[in-house]
Amino acid sequence: MSLSVLKTWACIASLFVAASVCAQAQGTHAGAPASNSVVASTVPTNGDVNPYGIARVPRSSGFLGQGNLLISNFNNSANLQGTGTTIVQISPDGTASLFAHIDADHLPGPCPGGIGLTTALVVLRSGWVIVGSLPTTDGTSATAQAGCLLVLDDHGNVWETFYGSLINGPWDMTAWDGGSTADLFVSNVLNGTVAANGKVVHKGSVVRLALNIVPGSAPQLQSITVIGSGFPERTDPAALVIGPTGLGLDAHGNNLYVADSLDNRVATIPNPLLRDTSAGAGATLSQGGSLSDPLGLTVGPAGNILTVNGNNGLLVIIAPDGEQTGKVLLDSTGNPPGAGALFGLVELRGSGLFYVDDASNTLNLFH
Repeated sequence: MSLSVLKTWACIASLFVAASVCAQAQGTHAGAPASNSVVASTVPTNGDVNPYGIARVPRSSGFLGQGNLLISNFNNSANLQGTGTTIVQISPDGTASLFAHIDADHLPGPCPGGIGLTTALVVLRSGWVIVGSLPTTDGTSATAQAGCLLVLDDHGNVWETFYGSLINGPWDMTAWDGGSTADLFVSNVLNGTVAANGKVVHKGSVVRLALNIVPGSAPQLQSITVIGSGFPERTDPAALVIGPTGLGLDAHGNNLYVADSLDNRVATIPNPLLRDTSAGAGATLSQGGSLSDPLGLTVGPAGNILTVNGNNGLLVIIAPDGEQTGKVLLDSTGNPPGAGALFGLVELRGSGLFYVDDASNTLNLFH
């Protein structure tokens, strides 16, 4: 095993280290397999597949166990995209259970098109779980509809939905959790994409939803603000839709990072918590290099941005200044290797990097 590969592994498994340590791993050979282990299958008893979203449970509440991971499934048992209806809960030791099975016919509010759970998944400290839906009726982009955000309690029951013109194909999400308040940041990928019939349109957006958390009642939506716009997006026969995906906030909430899939870059939206206007498609933090259809994204404690590619199965490490400081192959299946397999990822300090692999329908641990 090469020294450069070992340095990359140490960099990812200990994300609190200085970014300069990661820089030593620039020479890593992309073909080296990562030190992975399968934690558990993400397939529930109803057979849903294609795990997309992943979120860590910050506090125990109801059916939620602190430190466990929630996983949302995008496909049903027939492997049709935009039809998955389940969220599973998996502990770091691999114990799995069904957290929620969402019935489109029994919702407390509108969700245009029904249920197809996406990468947009967060768990708040108050115990509320929020997940995005980008539904289809037959697994194709021709039938994709706007969907919604579904708000679930800590027992897996849907209490309310957030929907409307600014929620249009919620694809990924992150949150700034203040306890009694929370701000959700959501990327949308259906603004004009279906009508364009496969052509690229620059209408992808990022919106901020400000919530007030009142004990004993569902979160109260205070406002929705477009803080990013003009991202490229298009429908795709294999991926359903490609557009702005992974979102991550730095430790102080000063910058929101966006995985701009079609432009092979990570963009930055400054002042995301307070801005009341769109930053457009944001400023380019890092582009090209090892980035190839970046999808899921998370931010480590030292500020390193981690993103996974849809085109080659690579995890790419980016320092806060935009330098790409390392890369590791997480999935080598498919054609091309790693194609479309990686979406959600989350780092647990001291435990390593957890990520979903929809080629194998598993939750994996890199350590």
